[in-house]
Amino acid sequence: MKELPHISQIDPSSLNGLDHLGKFIAKIQHFSGAIPSNPDGSHDPWDHLEAVMGLITLGYDEQALKGLDWMVRNQNDDGSWYDLYQDDQPLELNKQTNYSAYIAVAVWHFYLLNKDINFLQTFWEPIKKGILFSLSLQHANGAIAWNIDEFGKIDEDYLLTGCSSIAKSLECAIAICQILELSSFESAWKNRHAKLIMALEKPSKIFDLKKDRSRFSMDWYYPILGGIHSKQRIASLLTNIEDTFWEKGIGIKCVSNEPWVTVAETSECSIAFKRVGEDKVALELLHNAISIVDKKSIPYMGWQFHENIYWPEETPSWTAAACILAADANYQLTSGADLFIKKQFKS
Repeated sequence: MKELPHISQIDPSSLNGLDHLGKFIAKIQHFSGAIPSNPDGSHDPWDHLEAVMGLITLGYDEQALKGLDWMVRNQNDDGSWYDLYQDDQPLELNKQTNYSAYIAVAVWHFYLLNKDINFLQTFWEPIKKGILFSLSLQHANGAIAWNIDEFGKIDEDYLLTGCSSIAKSLECAIAICQILELSSFESAWKNRHAKLIMALEKPSKIFDLKKDRSRFSMDWYYPILGGIHSKQRIASLLTNIEDTFWEKGIGIKCVSNEPWVTVAETSECSIAFKRVGEDKVALELLHNAISIVDKKSIPYMGWQFHENIYWPEETPSWTAAACILAADANYQLTSGADLFIKKQFKS
């Protein structure tokens, strides 16, 4: 591997060492609260919330609240959000179920840092609507259909990564129910959550019915982030990550057959290893991720290690946020550090 052109100035062991990433995200945030995901200024709700969570971690509460308010203002009547926006303007009108549920994670994350029950109550209604939209598409086997198109047709396919994300969202929503003493929702959602976890632990003939996505690394670490319990399943996932996706000394490949390590995947996978107690690997991956940066130490999307180039030469907000969240998980910088490491609700 050719030496990376830029020396990273990111210090993941302190909030001060990450603060320039918070400034970067805050600077590109629109007046509306929207946080662009893409070079053209557009964003999707999932990446937007990842950026919000980066801001939350670093104490940019005003900007984070603007981002959450954007979500509330743009929620559809059925609890969903559209697939892509330019500021407040929807560009793609399909609705993904993992997008609708993820607000629960961001709101719970904010609560872990501020412990304000009134804050949870303020955002309860959009959380409830988002979760119910996702659960309306849950199959009897526990999996949740990933998308409704702009004409209202349900895509009868079930994505491992998307469902893993929904599992984490449900977990956080249940934790919110426990704080707000909403026992009927807590009970119903625990049942749905258990079915979804069971599907993620025994996924054969449930997921990727139309398209095989197993070449994407997210399918192998996201079930761990989503909260699966089975030691056998976790061991199988980790073995495949190490054998297929981990490019030693560089990071985690996005796609198994491409010589391309991506910062977001490497950061998220770091958290997955941290969750299962593989602290040394988790820390190594974090440091891999934060080494792929521009001259201002803002993370690029990735590194093409055959051509030895940053590719693409983009610095997405959500990629910086993934680094922030991984640093917090590894170094336990805030009271939200265990968000993806421990189960959030009481059994």
